[in-house]
Parts: sequence; structure tokens; C-alpha cells
Amino acid sequence: MDIQLKPKPWYIKYRYYIMAGVAFLAFVVYVITLIVCPRQLNIDAEEYKIVEVENGHFMEYVDVEGVTQPILTLQINAMESGFVSRIVAEEGAILNEGDTILVLTNPELLRSIEDERDSWQNSQRNYREQEIEMEQKSITLRQQALDASHQMASLDKSLKQSREEYRMGIKSKAELEVAEEDYEYQKQKTQLQMQSLRHDSIATRLRREMVVANREAENKKLSRANNRTNGLVVRAPISGQLSYLAVTPGQQVSMGMSIGQIKDLSQYKVHTSLNEYYIDRITAGLPAKISYQDKTFPLSISRVVPEVKERSFDVDLVFSGQNPSNIRLGKSYRVQIELGKPERAIIIPRGDFYQHTGGKWIYRLSSDGKKATKVEIEIGRQNPQHYEIVGGLNEGDRVIVSGYDKFGDIEELIIK
Repeated sequence: MDIQLKPKPWYIKYRYYIMAGVAFLAFVVYVITLIVCPRQLNIDAEEYKIVEVENGHFMEYVDVEGVTQPILTLQINAMESGFVSRIVAEEGAILNEGDTILVLTNPELLRSIEDERDSWQNSQRNYREQEIEMEQKSITLRQQALDASHQMASLDKSLKQSREEYRMGIKSKAELEVAEEDYEYQKQKTQLQMQSLRHDSIATRLRREMVVANREAENKKLSRANNRTNGLVVRAPISGQLSYLAVTPGQQVSMGMSIGQIKDLSQYKVHTSLNEYYIDRITAGLPAKISYQDKTFPLSISRVVPEVKERSFDVDLVFSGQNPSNIRLGKSYRVQIELGKPERAIIIPRGDFYQHTGGKWIYRLSSDGKKATKVEIEIGRQNPQHYEIVGGLNEGDRVIVSGYDKFGDIEELIIK
């Protein structure tokens, strides 16, 4: 006997199509909800930093780490070559200017100085002989000048006598003319002789001056040679700490070789490096400060190195007042370099929102504090503690400045 089968309901037959249609409809509703309604995230207010926007004092400054260095470091160079005979001062020793650091020996230099002394003694003997010769010649020249003057005087008397005798008739006119001719001849001869004596006198004086100049030059040459022995003793050029010594006993040292360093500890400076962003704003004389053990110590920029290396440049600062009591070389301090004067501005504390939003937006709380929404902002200047807000927020607004790595692209935060 055949059994009549009942037909299945239509929704059974089309159940897969119906399920697919319902899923698609749910997806469409979800998409529309995302578009129309803002995405929300529930957060706990105690887990995030919520601050109030203030109208307070804002000062732009740079906060960097600086290292204490001596105000001056000098290289110690060998003035003469030689072998290290004795080391007097060890590394780390505190020296006064002129204190002995080490002693060199150079037998060849000593022999050279002895040769210079022998040469100087020979030259002094030669100069002395020349001076004696010139002195004798000067005596001779003076004697000749005296004789010439005496001769002229005698001729003048003789001519006067001849003229008197001619007037008295004792001598003829021819004899007088002969006497006058002899007088004129002897006069011109004597004048030439006197002129020659004057030239010889001038030449002798110039020669004497040359001898004196040569003697002084020889004396200076000997003095320089003797002073070279002082170069065998290496001394401290300034008072300070011998921080480095690069020689050992018996080592050969060449002239001009760097053998150590000495640091001037009479004053200290703080060395730091700044980002190239500040290179146009950092100049010598800008004020700065360090805070240490609840005290503030003022500084000022003494030197700016304009060369940029690895996106930073070097700056030196000196203390403009009292130094920290326990300052040490190599000790680090936090240095605040002021870039301007304090001004009134709308400010908020720094937070990680800047790294995630680029300072373009921030979450601002509603008046009841139950939710926070995105608002666009404009950030002006900044310092290590605050951002200056030039647009988008008002005094008294409350904003979230931390936790942005967890928020993603959420449009609205529900605060519990």
C-alpha cells in the first residue's frame, strides 16, 4: 500500500538562501551603523592621564644632558728630541706651572751645543782682534789728521812771512809767487788728505758697528743653543691636572711629538650636543641652568660649534656663578637652555598623544566627563614639560594625553 508523502514547507527548501540573505542584511546594517554611528571604546579614567587646559606661564627651553669638562685642555709636546731619562710626574698628578714632568737626554744635542760654544769663542777672539786693529787704525788716522793740520798751519805762517818779506823788499815777487804756488799745492794736498782721513774714519766706524752687530748675533746664537738644553726638561705649561702621559722610560721622543695632556681645573665647562633643529636659535651668551641637590646653578653658552654631525651640533657652557660643591670631571647634569622669556599661553602637559597624532588632534572630554571625542588642535611652541596650544582648545577644557597606542582610530571614548 503506498504512503502519501506530505510536501515540505517552502522555507525548508530555500533555507540556505534565506540564511545567506539574513547574513548579508546583517552585514549591511553593521556597515551602515559604522558609517552613521561613531565607533566607541569603554575606558577606565584611572588608567589614563586626564589634564586640564591652562592659561599659564610658558617658556621655551631645551632640556639636554651635559657632561662636565675642564675649561681648557692643553697638549704637551716635546720641544727637543731625545730619550726619556726620568719621569717625574705621574698621570693624575696636580701640577703648578713650570713643574717638571719628565727629563730627556740627547748626547748629540749636547755635542752640538759644545761645538757652538767653541765656534763662539773663536768668533769672539776674531772680533777682538778686529777691534784692536781698528783701534790702532783709529789712532793712526788721528795722528795723520793732527800732522795734516799742523802742516797747514806751518804753510800758512810761511806764506804770511814770505809776503811780509816781499813787502819789506827782502824777497822778490818771483820768490813770493813760488811760495804762493807751494802753499796752494800743499793746501790742496792737505785737503785731499783730510778728505781721505774722513772716509777712512767713516769706514772704520761702520766696520766697528758691523763687528758689534756680528758679536750680538753670535751671542744670541749661543744663547739659543744653550736654551735648547732647557727643552730636554718637559715642564707643565699651566697649572692643572696631568691627565695623560704617553711615554715610558727609555722611549725615544721626537721633536714636536705629543707626549701628554694637562687640564686646567681652575674653572669647568659643561659640554652637550643639541639637535640640528635648534642651530639657528642657539648663540653665545644665551642663559641656561642646572638643578642639582635642590639648588639652581646658572650658566651661559660660551661656544657654539656650527658644524652639524649626525644631525646634532656641539655647545659649551660655563658657570656664570657658583659651581656645584662636588663637581667632578665627567659628571652628567640636566641642562636647561632658555630660548626666550616666560609668556602667558594656553598650555597642556606633554604626553604620548603627540607621537600618535602628530599633534593634529586630541580627545577632549565632554562637560559631564562621561565621554571624550576627537577634536582638531594646533600646537605652537613646546618645551620638555608643555605644549603651547594655539587653536582647538580653550582654558578649562579637559583632555586625555596618554594611552593613545590603545585607542587606534576610535572616534569616541566612553569613560567609566
